[in-house]
Amino acid sequence: MAELDAETMRGRFRGCLLAGAVGDALGNEIEFWSLAEIRRRLGPDGATGYVGGRALITDDTQMTLFTAEGMIRALVRLGEKGITDFRTVVHHAYLRWLHTQGRDWASIPAAPGSAPDGWLVGETGLHHRRAPGNTCLSALGSGVAGTTTEPINNSKGCGGVMRAAPIGLLAANVEGAFTMGCQSAAITHGHPSGWLSAGVLAGAVTAILGGAEVREAVEATRPSLESQPGHEETSAALDAAIALADRGMPSPEDLESLGGGWVGEEALAIAVCCAIAAPDLRTALLASVNHSGDSDSTGSICGNLLGARFGESAIPAEWLAPLDLADVIGRVADDLWTERFDSPIDPEATTSGLPLSPSPAWWLERYPAH
Repeated sequence: MAELDAETMRGRFRGCLLAGAVGDALGNEIEFWSLAEIRRRLGPDGATGYVGGRALITDDTQMTLFTAEGMIRALVRLGEKGITDFRTVVHHAYLRWLHTQGRDWASIPAAPGSAPDGWLVGETGLHHRRAPGNTCLSALGSGVAGTTTEPINNSKGCGGVMRAAPIGLLAANVEGAFTMGCQSAAITHGHPSGWLSAGVLAGAVTAILGGAEVREAVEATRPSLESQPGHEETSAALDAAIALADRGMPSPEDLESLGGGWVGEEALAIAVCCAIAAPDLRTALLASVNHSGDSDSTGSICGNLLGARFGESAIPAEWLAPLDLADVIGRVADDLWTERFDSPIDPEATTSGLPLSPSPAWWLERYPAH
């Protein structure tokens, strides 16, 4: 595949986050409904758009935005200080998200500084509780950031994978994206299936930006995945997802054979299956939410994958126009693109022993270097 021009790539970045948010909002209202209830209340085709006209994002998109902020700030810190700790900076971003969920900043263990900084935490539209996961709330409230080797708990909920896509947008290669995806999820989720699934999503997004189709992108993460202890569950879930997609567009009943999506490997599998089998983004997103499970998370992950593949222009206009906080989501996507392709930081100055090239004041105000 020929190298993409700048505007096409920008559309891929925006598509990844915006389509993820659309999938999140499509699944939001039906997340806790059984398939039978979905059909009883909405008809045999289930959800065909936003239920009740409500296009509200959930904690899935909220945390995705704070992952993006953490990634940018980690790179800004590298440019400013010549050193960075990606995991700590992303952890602090998640603490800012925790503050938006009603926690007083001074009461959050390990919260840096006297007040949360940066522009994102000041967006009042993010200061709403949209069914946040108990694992994320309790882990972030503990003052301890888990790692892949020192797990904070044994949770494999999908709260790690559903927020990992921005890592794939900034990573230089699949292996790096996979590693950082795993590390970011392990901050709150200690079971291998809870963080390996995040590594796969991040790595797949990187591969898609490099020209791979969704199936190829998932397979590109296999060497990294299979090198990890405890990968068998996630590997088996991906095998099942691809085998089901090979049979054609799955029915909701077929899709439920992959699980409910409440845990990391199942949410990833459902999203991957729909993204591979469906002929277009609309069909894939509707399939990914119409099941008896964690519909907003499976919709979000599916949207991340196909948005990265086809760009913002593939999102149906009637879904994009009413989307909650679409302007904020688009702004974060644009900032990710800027950091990767038009950064105010000179990367050569951070790696060649030359004097550091500080960010301009406006960028440091948006993304402080800590």
